[in-house]
Amino acid sequence: MLLFITGLILFFAVHSISIVNVGWRDAMAERLGTSTWRTLYSLASLAGLVLLIWGYGIARSDPVILYTPPAWLLYVNFLLMLFVFPLFMVSFLPGRIKTAVKHPVFASVKIWAFAHLLTNGALADVLLFGCFLAWAVAGRISMKYRRQRPVPGFPEAPVNDLVAVVVGLLLYLLFIMVLHDWLIGVEVM
Repeated sequence: MLLFITGLILFFAVHSISIVNVGWRDAMAERLGTSTWRTLYSLASLAGLVLLIWGYGIARSDPVILYTPPAWLLYVNFLLMLFVFPLFMVSFLPGRIKTAVKHPVFASVKIWAFAHLLTNGALADVLLFGCFLAWAVAGRISMKYRRQRPVPGFPEAPVNDLVAVVVGLLLYLLFIMVLHDWLIGVEVM
């Protein structure tokens, strides 16, 4: 559990810099240079992610069960997850959906985390998905008070909404049929 907690702390510390102190982040990026800042940020994020995944795998091998959700919540999870991949795709394919949602990555992470909290009651699951949910809520709130950085992606176009939804739903199907088991080790279908 120590590796898992260390990974959570490192990953979310790095990803919360702009939420907590955007001025410090901008000053460091200016002082070090944008490419050096991005490299250090990426390396710290990757280290946190590796520790988080490794520690989560270890914690799952000897789970501490906090609650056992009813089986029907799995269907609610499937329904909520329908929105996650299209919303994530919308952030790179701007159109009317992105304008309406404003911050689709935070929206997709909140839905993903909440849906998984409904169906996973082990301590490691609650920590993982609870931290992601709290981070996404804090990040979305912070966006009201800080300068928006452009997100790389395609130029805004009306067809982007359709492309984002179709590609997102195809990714969702691929994920539940193959990738979830391959990447996470948990068979969904």
